[in-house]
Amino acid sequence: MQIGAIAEATGISRDTLRFYEKRGLLRARRSSNGYRDYPPEAVEWLCYIRTAQSLGFSLAEIEADLPLLSAPDASAEALRGVLSAKLEEIDRRIAGLHALRGELARRLDAPMAECPLRPEPDRT
Repeated sequence: MQIGAIAEATGISRDTLRFYEKRGLLRARRSSNGYRDYPPEAVEWLCYIRTAQSLGFSLAEIEADLPLLSAPDASAEALRGVLSAKLEEIDRRIAGLHALRGELARRLDAPMAECPLRPEPDRT
């Protein structure tokens, strides 16, 4: 499958496909004329990458868990562990954002004469 066909099948640009190949996320054979030739299973693999990205995984995280994604049926339990860890990370980030929101709201409630960015006295 040449790069144009795989780009059309996945909706991923040729530049992104080349980028994935450069990072080692995707492999292509070179035909005698130098064209990239992707195996048919590359379409499914690219769908896994896109799904992982849509679930908040970075390319670095996808690269780190590459063996898990390359055989998802055989590693479903390990993939569930990775997804569970990502969920915990998101919960921590949400808690941090709630705390930040509370602090911003508290500073906005300060008297108008006070600078809301003034460092607070050390309370220890």
